[in-house]
Amino acid sequence: MDFHELVTTRKSSRGYNPSAPVPPDVLTRILDAGRLAPSAKNLQPWKFLVITSPEKLDEVRACYDREWFRQAPQILIVKGDRNAAWVRPADSWNSLETDMAIAMDHLVLAAHAEGVATCWISAFDSVLLHKVLQLTPDEEIFAITPLGYASPDTETRPKTRKPLDEVVEYR
Repeated sequence: MDFHELVTTRKSSRGYNPSAPVPPDVLTRILDAGRLAPSAKNLQPWKFLVITSPEKLDEVRACYDREWFRQAPQILIVKGDRNAAWVRPADSWNSLETDMAIAMDHLVLAAHAEGVATCWISAFDSVLLHKVLQLTPDEEIFAITPLGYASPDTETRPKTRKPLDEVVEYR
């Protein structure tokens, strides 16, 4: 699959086969794609948490109350440390969210290339998740995604995007 086909066919999945976890070799390739993501000054201020144990899955699933989220056999969390990210000297802008967004995008696209379903989630209970994961005050959770194979009966929403001429300006 070429890159254009990859980005046009990727969709968020809201239905997973709970009895089909992502095999370790496939998971390693997905995680390595996130590791290879660019970051400001190559500081890589992120960590990827892979939640697999039944006990921890139950705790993490409480942060986003959707039945389809509970079906996923694994959950991937991207967290980062604001103090480890690059800061632009001119205005003190911190690159953490941008760096983590690029890493998450690499992870989601790599998962799709491997046939693994995801759904980028930002609407989780961050306070609860922070507590469940026992993070330090400096650690921030950027996004989470279920990982698994889509149920065959899962309906996906049509992918609608604005036309190119509405999002591009030439100056």
